[in-house]
Amino acid sequence: MSITIRPGRDDDAEGFIRLIGDAWAEYPNCVLDVDAEVPELRALATHFEKVGGALWAAEDESDDLVGMVATRPLRDDDEAWEIGRMYVAKAGRGTGLAHRLLDGAERHAVEHGARRMILWTDTRFEAAHRFYEKRGYVRAGSIRILDDISKSLEFRYAKPATGVVVEALDAAAAASAERRLAEIMAACVAAGASVNYLPPLSAEVARAFWRTVSADVATGGKVLLAAWCDGQIAGTVHLALAQQPNAPHRAEVSKLLVDPAFRRRGIGRALMLRAEQTARSIGRRLLVLDTEAGSDGERLYRDLGWQEVGTIPGYSKAGDGHLIDTVVFWKTP
Repeated sequence: MSITIRPGRDDDAEGFIRLIGDAWAEYPNCVLDVDAEVPELRALATHFEKVGGALWAAEDESDDLVGMVATRPLRDDDEAWEIGRMYVAKAGRGTGLAHRLLDGAERHAVEHGARRMILWTDTRFEAAHRFYEKRGYVRAGSIRILDDISKSLEFRYAKPATGVVVEALDAAAAASAERRLAEIMAACVAAGASVNYLPPLSAEVARAFWRTVSADVATGGKVLLAAWCDGQIAGTVHLALAQQPNAPHRAEVSKLLVDPAFRRRGIGRALMLRAEQTARSIGRRLLVLDTEAGSDGERLYRDLGWQEVGTIPGYSKAGDGHLIDTVVFWKTP
């Protein structure tokens, strides 16, 4: 299928309405009433132009609309832009069209000053959630309740748009990031990282690990940090907070992981600095960690001023069966 993406026009209204209506009809009790609830669809290009945004349409060889997306700046946040009206017809799914549309909208937003992207998506649109999560978005904030015919509830998703940015994830954000964090861990294990698992690390096992982390975040047992690089989640680290009554001052730094495709960009350093800052802010004044002897991690920790406790010979096993020494470090951040 040959698909062309072009600026949307007001005279695309019929195609836009059909596209959205067909998408909504895939879900029970999801009803599109244009004139009662979304009259702007009659002149959508003008609607987005008035608020400083932009609209795109995707059409096939027969000039039928098979996709759309829009973006606009948020009035209450000079650095944030919102993605909206993101729809792809069934015939265009699995072709990469959704990625092309979102790429263009995000690029436009960044070129016009966006440092953060946000969007809202119906809680019923699970395939859309997976798509946005693949694109680096995580759940953020409360569910929005719409007083509409469809009785819609919407999730808010967000992500940093540019540069290397490290943020703490709450329980909802952690759960929505599980797939991506599992991919990163599997890639790191495949590249030889010594993080308790041996290659090949299956997606199911990796997801199970991150589900336990999300649960610990929800109960306050862990603080999870994620690093974005130009809109993609590229790395992670977490603080395991000691729960013993005599250890409220202590935490372990665990699972510092950077996707091999994003290394040598300062992401590991940014994650560690933010982890130390976070520990200070919550009163965890003693940090410990262990790492493979001779690894990039060991060099990073030494460079950041971590103190060596000692080396444990043959502590873990590599994928080829040989034993690996582990170095234990501590630091007062």
